Amino acid sequence: MKNILIGGAWPNTDGPLHIGRVSALLPGDVIARYHRAAGNRVFYVSGSDCHGTPVSIRAEREGKTPEEICERYHREFIEVFQKLGFSFDIYGMTHSNEHISFVREFHRKMYEKELIYEKSAPLAFCPECAKNLTDRMVVGRCPGCGALTRAEQCEKCDMILEPENLLDPACAQCGGKPVFKQTKQLFIALSKLESRLEQYLLSHPKWRKNAKAFTRRYLDEGLRDRAITRDLSWGISVPKAGFEDKSIYVWAENVLGYLSMSALLAKRLCIPFEEVWGENARHYYVHGKDNIPFHTIILPGLLLAHGENLRLPDEIISSEYMTLKGRKISASKNWAVWCKDLLERFDPDLIRYFLLVNGPERRDSDFSPSEFLERNNSELLGGYGNFVNRTLSFTQKYLCGAVPDALFSPEVKTVIEESYIKVGKKIESGFIKEALQDIFELVRYSNRYFDAKAPWKSRTTNIEDCENTIVTCIQLAANLSVLLSPFLPFSSKKLADCLNIRPDWKPQYLKYGYAIPQTGLLFKRIDSEQLDAAFSYLSE
Repeated sequence: MKNILIGGAWPNTDGPLHIGRVSALLPGDVIARYHRAAGNRVFYVSGSDCHGTPVSIRAEREGKTPEEICERYHREFIEVFQKLGFSFDIYGMTHSNEHISFVREFHRKMYEKELIYEKSAPLAFCPECAKNLTDRMVVGRCPGCGALTRAEQCEKCDMILEPENLLDPACAQCGGKPVFKQTKQLFIALSKLESRLEQYLLSHPKWRKNAKAFTRRYLDEGLRDRAITRDLSWGISVPKAGFEDKSIYVWAENVLGYLSMSALLAKRLCIPFEEVWGENARHYYVHGKDNIPFHTIILPGLLLAHGENLRLPDEIISSEYMTLKGRKISASKNWAVWCKDLLERFDPDLIRYFLLVNGPERRDSDFSPSEFLERNNSELLGGYGNFVNRTLSFTQKYLCGAVPDALFSPEVKTVIEESYIKVGKKIESGFIKEALQDIFELVRYSNRYFDAKAPWKSRTTNIEDCENTIVTCIQLAANLSVLLSPFLPFSSKKLADCLNIRPDWKPQYLKYGYAIPQTGLLFKRIDSEQLDAAFSYLSE
């Protein structure tokens, strides 16, 4: 049994969750559910990212405190994740006492090591607004690609930026030109870690293409030392004398949430923290491509600077972007599909299925309402649901509602056994979309088998062949419920409960005579009127 840590990226509490954010996070839940079913000990952790400028800006705009804003969206996130079936072992928040105390102690130890040092650094100040400017409040052109962007990270090429690096910098609030004062900050010497991070990248040749490419680019450009403190009031205070008026830079504390929450979980389970972060572990980090450098450069850099042999990330599950009807999702322009609204109208398994099978695993993907309808009606309802329904309905109507004493096709049994191996390997490697597609190929195989055997005909001409067909289809349905349980937990549980199947990742077969209760339909048809009502605002 291995210790499997799965870290889902922490969504920022500056606004509600949209499908783009969730599509990047869903693979983590699939991986967590799979590893539990496979018998491993899972630590699936995430939480709400509360600190930093975006929350402060929204709080100021709404006349509220940052605490009120982050608490509001934290509660909403929890509700959305629960309704979507996310199986977090802990979902915390960076403003919690547990996280704050862990981060302060982690930084205190890190400051004692040789890779943290003091240096004067520029601080943007707007004369017109008469205030210091946070990174996000400085806009300009990216020195790498020339695009208009804010400081912190380029919105086009994802280059990590400091305000003083921007070309033609301006105050985001008034448009005035900032001046740069000098202030004392703490820095992490990433430049001294370059060779170790180079070897780290080379030791993971199977990472996704975007993770390797982004990390390679940063290394080829040469790693620069980065400030890990900032002149901010909303954040975690710096545990060092002379820096009491500063906060830990948000990127140097939010990625430590994986450690703070797994430490809390280990304590609850009476497991040494070192077991989760030691040799008998495997770590997955699940996020969008804009977060790649924070998981392949920054987090490893912090762990190495801490110097206590903590495990570096093993698997980087980095998605591309999801667009909406061919356009970039924009929360500020309300060009987004909000998960909370989607859950009020549609089956959570449908939402999960669409965001996984149409997910941006290797390239950008698009959310199209018409395709959303088609995926439900054709694949979930017409493919999987139809096979289960006609198999069990036939059993109820013609075979006394019980598993017949008949021959289970050896060929189909082999197909089922091979499916567990093939799908399991793909989930473990982070190829979630491909794994789901393989299962739905088994769904199509099952429907073809049912059609080819035509039990509605053999019922009156060859009852033995009819029973052989149905017992084989029942076993297919039972194992589909297991194979799909990491992806579609709600419908899978309904079917597994009906067939008395455990959620263990191995072939399972119903015994002769088992009485199958009525199940009802697993999925419902969506019509164009429902679709129009849900997405009418997108036609504007």
